[in-house]
Amino acid sequence: MSEQQLFKVTVDNITIEVPPGTTILQAARQIGGDVTPPAMCYYSKLKGSGGKCRTCLVEVAAGSTADPRPMPKLVASCRTTVMDGMIVKSITSERVIDARKGVVEFLLLNHPLDCPICDQAGECHLQDLSYEHGAESTRYEFDRRTFEKEDIGPNIQLHMTRCILCYRCVFTAEQLTDARIHGVLERGEKSEISTLLGKAITNDFSGNVIDVCPVGALTDKTFRFKNRVWFLKPVNAHRDCEKCCGQTTLWYRGDEVFRVTARKDQWGEVEDTADGKPGWICNECRFEKKHTSDWTIEGPRQIDRHSVISANHYVGMKKPEETIQKVMGKEPRLLMEIHSVSEVNKPEVKLSELPGPASSGVFKEQ
Repeated sequence: MSEQQLFKVTVDNITIEVPPGTTILQAARQIGGDVTPPAMCYYSKLKGSGGKCRTCLVEVAAGSTADPRPMPKLVASCRTTVMDGMIVKSITSERVIDARKGVVEFLLLNHPLDCPICDQAGECHLQDLSYEHGAESTRYEFDRRTFEKEDIGPNIQLHMTRCILCYRCVFTAEQLTDARIHGVLERGEKSEISTLLGKAITNDFSGNVIDVCPVGALTDKTFRFKNRVWFLKPVNAHRDCEKCCGQTTLWYRGDEVFRVTARKDQWGEVEDTADGKPGWICNECRFEKKHTSDWTIEGPRQIDRHSVISANHYVGMKKPEETIQKVMGKEPRLLMEIHSVSEVNKPEVKLSELPGPASSGVFKEQ
């Protein structure tokens, strides 16, 4: 059997060989680094994703060796397959840089500036995109669109004002669950994600829509407002689960498990398991198994993201030496115990086990 022919494609002056059918985005991801176009709607584990957000636009300076003419318009790299001899410009093209600024500005037209209270802060792809590819200001002067709050189930919180209509959650529910009951309603600027006749999303794998959402539109109610992601320490863990692969990331603070997520790669996508299948997890693992005794801990996980999630964690960390006792010659005296004077911070109440957000009202009810 003859070997498969490989196509040579050059992205920002870096040449790589890839099989036919590979998209420009996939080829750029094999190269890695800054030449890789950003992607908000494309998700390699979901069939049909891509081609909607336009953040991955690139310039094709030469179509192929056989036809070296440039493509007149910028193309979506997630939907454009490579040709042998193709030359692509990403960050080396002024047209691309200018176009990405415009796309970011468009995505932020209706997105609220509520990052300080958003649970996605610190791991939000739109934050990364706006910082790396956006402009310093906006020309938009009109009111942002707003939506009525809608309850879509006991475990998932929908904030439609933050949604950028990437369709990832729709594809996830369609391809992982038996009966998808949510999708995009209306058209144009009135388009919104909603459920059919106000039904609740309760399918066993419905929690995966939280993992695929690139912004804070779909968040975990069991983790909501309980902690910041950069205060948590992620560890790899697994358990024998009859429904899913059981391979997850636990997010600790102290000895409390605040949330459970699927394991994600450097592109923010669910990692493949040893058998080559996507590592989607079930709702039981995600929402119900939040004790260390439920899991077999494998070790610390390094989060490959442009954020502080993995900063100052215990991987290779050296604990500083205590010097107060040496200087004073005795142990320091405790002047105040915060729990004795505070009406909020009760030592017997665990944040991770609260039924809702960690507000003062919830604490007083405990």
